[in-house]
Amino acid sequence: MGLSAAQLTASLDALAIGEPAFAAALARVGYPAPRIRARGYATLLRTIVGQQVSVKAADAVWRKLEALVGDPTDPRAVAAASDEDLRACGFSRQKSSYAKSLAEEVTSGRLDLANLPEDDEEAIAALVRVKGIGRWSAEIYLLFAEGRADIWPAGDLAVQIEVGRILGHEARPSEKLVRELAERWRPHRGAAAIFAWHHYGAESDPV
Repeated sequence: MGLSAAQLTASLDALAIGEPAFAAALARVGYPAPRIRARGYATLLRTIVGQQVSVKAADAVWRKLEALVGDPTDPRAVAAASDEDLRACGFSRQKSSYAKSLAEEVTSGRLDLANLPEDDEEAIAALVRVKGIGRWSAEIYLLFAEGRADIWPAGDLAVQIEVGRILGHEARPSEKLVRELAERWRPHRGAAAIFAWHHYGAESDPV
């Protein structure tokens, strides 16, 4: 499970004490709602399905997949489906390959989503071995599904934009700079990321 509302509040309050710009931003837009996803295979498969398409299109593909395999949350069902069947559900050739790779990693036991390494970087490394799961997808999974409190998706464009806005930068900081800036926010960087997305979507005056 992801970070709870209480955990987010506690982490953001701690950040606000050491970072006045966070305190000011919290006063403007308030606390974010939790972002929680189910732990396990289905969430990663949905991540693959949702890559580079709208939420509506991803939902349509998921419904077709349910009609095809019965229970798409069972990796054995997806592993048994043919590439042609998956493409008929709306999977591109590439996404079909990704979905089969994920199912095979899980069914073989090479990827044990119930027992990922405790070290965040090691957990990310385990996830990105799956075709179609890049660092960003792995970080989002660990933050939303496992509630790892110090995950920092510095490569996320919205995170970069909002860190720059919150801290008063004239231009969007680079991924490298965003990583450096957030070092002082450990161990609360996961809450900082969720707040950045919240700030991005809030109807607030520009910083």
